[in-house]
Amino acid sequence: MLAIVCPGQGSQSPGFLSPWLELPGVQEQLASLSEAAGIDLLTHGTLSDAETIKDTAVAQPLIVAAGLITAQALLGEDATAALVPGTMVVAGHSVGEITAAALTGTLSNSDAMAFVRERANRMAEAAAVTPTGMAAVVGGDPEEVIAAIEAAGLTPANMNSKGQTVAAGTLDQIAALVAAPPTKARVIPLQVAGAFHTHHMAPAVSALQALAPSLTPHTPKVALLSNYDGAVVPSGEAALASLIAQVSRPVRWDKCMETMSIMGVTGLIELAPAGTLTGLAKRGMSGVATIAVKTPEDLQAAREVLAAHLSSEAGSL
Repeated sequence: MLAIVCPGQGSQSPGFLSPWLELPGVQEQLASLSEAAGIDLLTHGTLSDAETIKDTAVAQPLIVAAGLITAQALLGEDATAALVPGTMVVAGHSVGEITAAALTGTLSNSDAMAFVRERANRMAEAAAVTPTGMAAVVGGDPEEVIAAIEAAGLTPANMNSKGQTVAAGTLDQIAALVAAPPTKARVIPLQVAGAFHTHHMAPAVSALQALAPSLTPHTPKVALLSNYDGAVVPSGEAALASLIAQVSRPVRWDKCMETMSIMGVTGLIELAPAGTLTGLAKRGMSGVATIAVKTPEDLQAAREVLAAHLSSEAGSL
């Protein structure tokens, strides 16, 4: 079983899309996605500085667009059609779950960009009400880490692995946790502009619920995992409901990795802007071969992993 995973906010870096523009058709694809998102993704992916692309309203559409560009470069013009049921599973972390929904055909690219545009803008508005942020807590005893996060008034917003939990809340609460970290743990503030996946984002949930009737979800082409509990979503409608609720509830990436392990995943390809999820897989999914597709130079290695898994499945039939 092969997993294709899509990263979340904070994985972007200045100029990370520049190498992709060398591929035929990418500039046109990016222009189309920019029109659907209502912002200039070409400029933001190539020229904008770190502070600009940290803005939630910019970062989220940029990350989804990057994943779709990578998927097409890896799988072909109709990336969804190239997915093989029973041999592949797709998952995305936070905003990456929108990328995953588009890749599996659950949402069209235009619907995915409309959704992420609304999500990003409404989450940015919610984040502006109170200065909030997020911080990764790395190491320490898991129970002690959760206790320390909650004692500081923070929410354990991302349960990424046994060794990494992301806390979210006000900047004052995060500063208090940084000043007094749990035993044998480090607290690392993240480059995001809000307390995502907490009650601070409730207004964005209402906005997305209002948008939902204008979208047309479909049954995923291959297994698509929910951030809520790591389970395979049973329908397009369930996937959309999960995407909406996800905005204000914790992301359980640890559960997604657990499901992938149970499903027998032996290879994992992370779409751009890659690196974070392959790092978590190396620590949490022992024995799984990982490929982070950061630039076009990584495509050949990813294609080799893809071909090896497809030929292995064909040989077992």
